[in-house]
Amino acid sequence: MENIEIKKATLNDIEQLQQIGRQTFFETFAATNTEENMSKYLDEGFSLEKLAAELNDKSSEFYFALINDEVIGYLKLNFGQSQTELKDDKALEIERIYVLKAFHGQKVGQLLYDKAIQVAKQMSVNYIWLGVWEENPRAIRFYKKNGFVEFDKHIFKLGDDEQTDIMMKLKL
Repeated sequence: MENIEIKKATLNDIEQLQQIGRQTFFETFAATNTEENMSKYLDEGFSLEKLAAELNDKSSEFYFALINDEVIGYLKLNFGQSQTELKDDKALEIERIYVLKAFHGQKVGQLLYDKAIQVAKQMSVNYIWLGVWEENPRAIRFYKKNGFVEFDKHIFKLGDDEQTDIMMKLKL
């Protein structure tokens, strides 16, 4: 595997973030969702306005995985009140780890995950948590392999479809 660089994304990277976000979400979920729900989510969830607000949020961070300056995956972390649910100051949320399908199985997700662990340790949080769609067995296996355990469920809305996410946590 070529050298993969992990780099913090800034507002200057917004177009790359929008592109990798839309592409990886589509690759991951298009086959199991309606075109209408996917279009609505991609338009709203990855609008330049929403991404700019997230990039400007001091309690959220994005990281890119790059090979030869090409973005092949990304990570989104949330702290404190920017967490989507728990809002625990002693926790860190991994909101997203996505990798282009062409790079699956090449440890890119693991490198992004390792960056999340590094950030969590620097922040001295007690645990990391996340939500993963119950119909995404690949991601569930990945998190279980890394020591996460299920602790709850919540609803994630994709367009007009209510989907169940398994909430998982890892104590540090």
